[in-house]
Amino acid sequence: MVAMEATRTRADRVVGDRILLGWNIVFWVILAMSVAVSFTEPLSLLQRGLAVGAAALLGTTYLFVGMPAIQSRRWIPSVVFRVVLIGCLMVLVGLSPASVFMMFIASAQVWLLARDLRDGIGFSLALVIGCGTAQLWGAGWGWDPFWSILPWMVVSLIVSLLFGIWIERVIAQSQQRAELIEELHAARDELAEAHHSAGVMAERERMAREIHDTLAQGMTSIVMLSQTGAAELARGSDSVADRFAQIEATARENLAEARALVAAFTPVALSEATLTEVLRRQGERFAAETGIDVQVSLDLDESEVVALPQSQQVVLLRAAQEALANVRKHARATSVLITLGLSAGRVLIEIRDDGSGFAPDTPSAGFGLAAMRGRVEESGGSVQVDSAPGRGTVVQVLIPTQESM
Repeated sequence: MVAMEATRTRADRVVGDRILLGWNIVFWVILAMSVAVSFTEPLSLLQRGLAVGAAALLGTTYLFVGMPAIQSRRWIPSVVFRVVLIGCLMVLVGLSPASVFMMFIASAQVWLLARDLRDGIGFSLALVIGCGTAQLWGAGWGWDPFWSILPWMVVSLIVSLLFGIWIERVIAQSQQRAELIEELHAARDELAEAHHSAGVMAERERMAREIHDTLAQGMTSIVMLSQTGAAELARGSDSVADRFAQIEATARENLAEARALVAAFTPVALSEATLTEVLRRQGERFAAETGIDVQVSLDLDESEVVALPQSQQVVLLRAAQEALANVRKHARATSVLITLGLSAGRVLIEIRDDGSGFAPDTPSAGFGLAAMRGRVEESGGSVQVDSAPGRGTVVQVLIPTQESM
C-alpha cells in the first residue's frame, strides 16, 4: 500500500508537470498569435509599438515572475504578475480587439496563482472589467458598444468563476492527498518502528529461552557435577574420574550448543540423531549425573517421529530438557518416565516424576516453566502441569501436527 501511494505521488507530480508544461506552451502560442493579429489591424506605428511592447512586457514578466510564482505559490510575485497580466491584456485588447481570446489563458493563470477563493474572484472581476473597458474604449465608447459587450463580459465572468472554482477544488484535493500521504508515511514509519521493536523483543525472548534451555542447564549440570566430584574427592572415592569425564562431556556438549546458537537454532543433537535417540541419551546422561532412574517410552512408530517437522522436534526436546532440569533442581525424585506419543492428532511428550511435587497455582519464581509455555504456545500447542506437594509432577506438552493445523 505504501509503495502504491508513493507511485501515485510520483504519478501526480508527473501529471502536474505535464499540465504546467501544457499551460506554458498555450500561453506562448496565444501571446505570439496576439502579436501576429495586431499586425493585421490598421494601427499607427505608435499603436503597433505599444502592442508589441505590451506583449514583450507580458512575456518577460511571465518568464521571470509568473512561472516561478506558479511553482512556488509565493504571494507577492503572484500579485505582481497578475497586475501586469491584466494591464498588458487591456492594452492589447484596446488596440487589437481580436486579442480578447487571450482571456482564456489569462483566466486560468489568475486562478492558478490565487491564494484562496476570494483572491481568485477579485482578480477575475478585475480581468473581465479591465478587458471589457478596453474593448469599450476600442469601440469608441457609447451605449450601443456597451450593451453589445456586456453579455460577453457576464458570460466570461461566469465561465472564469466556474473554471476557478474547479481549479480550487483540484488544488484542495491535491493538498488533502498530500496531507494523507504524509500521514500515511508517518504511520508507516511508526508501524515499522513498532514492528522492529517487537521483532527485537521477540528475538531477545527467543534467545533467552535458547540460552536457558541449553547453556544455562549445561552450566548447572557442570556445577552440580563439580560439587559432587569435590565431595567424592574429599571422601577419597574412586569415582572422581568418572565425574570429571561427565563434566568434560557436558562442557563439550555445551560448547557445541553455543556454536549451534551462533550458526542456527537447531540443536546439535537433533542434527545428528532422531528425537527418540536424543531423548534416550538425555535420560542416560541425566541418570549418570544424578542417580535418578530415567526411562523413555515411545508410543508411536519411529517413522512417525522422523516425519515430525524439525521445529516440532526442537520444541519437544526443549520441553523434556526443561522438565529434567526442574527435576534435578527441585523434585528430589528417584525415577522419571518420559513418554513420546500421539494423542488426538497431536504430538505428546510427557515427563512424569515421583518427586516432592509443588502447587502449580502458586506463582513460579523460575524462568523455565514460563519459557517452556512461551515456546510451546508459539507452536500452537499447550502445556499442562499436574502436581501437588508430596505426590510428584506430570508435565504434558501437546503440539498439533501439520496435518491437524
